[in-house]
Amino acid sequence: MKNRLLKGLALAVTMSFAAGLTIVPAQAASEILIWADETRGPNLTKVFAKKGDWVPGSTIKVVSFSSYDALKDALDKASGTTGPDIFVAGNDWVPALAKSGKLAPVVLTAAQKAQFTPSQFFDLSFGGKLYGVPVDVNNVGMVYNTKLVKSAPKTYGDMVKFYLANKSKLGLKAGLCVAGGGMSWGALSGFSALGAEPYIMNADGTVNYNKSFDPAVFAKNVSTLLLDKKGKSNGFWPATDTGCQDNYLAGKVPFAIIGNWHWRTFAEAGFDMNIQPVPGVKAGTYGKMFGSVSGAFLTSYAEAHGVAVPAKSLLTSFFASTKGQVAYQAEEGRPPAEKGAQKSQLVLGGQKAMGAAAGLSSIPQIGAFLNTNAGGANYWDSAPAYWTAVLVDGKNPLVEAKKLAAIWKANVAAGKADL
Repeated sequence: MKNRLLKGLALAVTMSFAAGLTIVPAQAASEILIWADETRGPNLTKVFAKKGDWVPGSTIKVVSFSSYDALKDALDKASGTTGPDIFVAGNDWVPALAKSGKLAPVVLTAAQKAQFTPSQFFDLSFGGKLYGVPVDVNNVGMVYNTKLVKSAPKTYGDMVKFYLANKSKLGLKAGLCVAGGGMSWGALSGFSALGAEPYIMNADGTVNYNKSFDPAVFAKNVSTLLLDKKGKSNGFWPATDTGCQDNYLAGKVPFAIIGNWHWRTFAEAGFDMNIQPVPGVKAGTYGKMFGSVSGAFLTSYAEAHGVAVPAKSLLTSFFASTKGQVAYQAEEGRPPAEKGAQKSQLVLGGQKAMGAAAGLSSIPQIGAFLNTNAGGANYWDSAPAYWTAVLVDGKNPLVEAKKLAAIWKANVAAGKADL
């Protein structure tokens, strides 16, 4: 009986190849399998339940995991043909999964690429290859209290002037503070608006390895705008984020940096979502924020499952399209990455404003530079340490700026090999 079954299987395989067919794993060629975490998964399921024909002739199945970590663990353990065709996650997983061969490259047309910013593709690339499409943006933005400030500030100096003129009269606790993201991640735009960034990006989304921030320019701006005549903090920019959100909601801070994950907290409290990047020293310039993106990634399992072509089609027809991102973010509630979706009237005001702010002034979050200690400290520790040294301990802003520039420059040089 065993021999008869084996002979039958061999005959079936021979006949299939003779007929020009391809034997694929158990998953049907018409089914595209997507993996996502406990929030994205259910929301994607809702979207595809309303409209499932994004790829004609193919069905879409979404598997949700109990947490983001559980999704990562499943991807790490996947082998052979056990993985998904597409998964949705953050950009920081790209290097390891690309090295392991679990990701497959994605090719977009010039028109498709034009719907995103170059830095977003940088986030989803490794070794010169793109592995996914940007889905939504993880960033911060600045809001101002219209009960205190009548119009959007054009420069950093405009905000400082307002604060100093109204500090006593209005009982202000600070001028600009960080309500979302902390004094490293969230506060980057505060640094950048004054002239300091951990690395410099070119217009095409690549890193400029030949340039770093000028400590003299940065220190001059700090001295002019954040210190009084005695070299002490004037109170405009606190060295800590403690109490920022409460103070802003209480009307004791006119300007605040908030995260795209909690803009509703401020909107529901009755504040306008006039979200913008932190204005720079010169009118028309803005401080850079980390604008890392989550992506929809193509896997090598799609090829093994025989659905590489429809999976790629779903990436472009749904995940990279205006209609797809609008439909998804109606459920998910995050700022969309695609430019058309950012402008859509169907996207909520806070989502739209956050996405637009990131598109106007952001840089990718490059862990290879930020996480290393080659310069004696990593970005996450050295950034808040500067504010403590200058605004709390009263140390010389130029001396400390030179130290900071040296740390960041060394970290970029060390991290270059990992990109």
